[in-house]
Amino acid sequence: MTQVSLVLPAYNESERLEETVRKVAESLHKITSSFEIIIAEDGSTDGTGKIAEELADKHQYVKYLHNDERLGRGKALNRAFKSSEGEILAYIDVDLATDLAHLPELIEHTREECDLATGSRMLPESDVVRSVKRGIASRGFNFLVRALLRSKLYDHQCGFKAFRREVAFDLLDQVRDCHWFWDTEILVLAQRSGYRVVEFPIRWRPKGATKVDLVADVLGMGRAILRLWWGLKRDGMVAQTAHD
Repeated sequence: MTQVSLVLPAYNESERLEETVRKVAESLHKITSSFEIIIAEDGSTDGTGKIAEELADKHQYVKYLHNDERLGRGKALNRAFKSSEGEILAYIDVDLATDLAHLPELIEHTREECDLATGSRMLPESDVVRSVKRGIASRGFNFLVRALLRSKLYDHQCGFKAFRREVAFDLLDQVRDCHWFWDTEILVLAQRSGYRVVEFPIRWRPKGATKVDLVADVLGMGRAILRLWWGLKRDGMVAQTAHD
């Protein structure tokens, strides 16, 4: 079996996809010779699909999955993981906002000491540069997730995560969100299912201008959190935490 499957969720990433695949492959080669990179291209309109297809033709370790219509980040990740062959399943954002120097650490945590590992921008040791708007929105969101959903983690949306294969497959069909909240929901469900989750500090730099709209994003975050809270309450899981 392949040791590591790494998914790159890609929507309109034609300008940086090829360079990202090159850098990720270089990093993975230092960790293991047994890996695959899965490009989960989600209905792009800028030629990302063509570039992904060319990369898959050129490199045996690259797999390309295409969606004709945009399904959403969560659904694209779900589909990619189910097509993977690795013992460890990981995903990172194409913009490489998280320093790839942390990739060995991500894989090692998952291989040696936990069921799920996630990079964190919110720990005291984290090295993060972000705009004031990004910071306010992120801190508010993570506070609400901890308060209402009883998560023990400090950063739920960082696009730098890895799972043991059996853990990922246990959780994938439980996650209901198809879009950006997928990252948070799978972390909350993992904790409530009793899995060992490790959060570790990272170096993180945003790429490109922020798209944060404080009013719209805060409202969207609140609705997503309440939907999950209600679903957990209905299923009798609302009082559980990772340590129950």
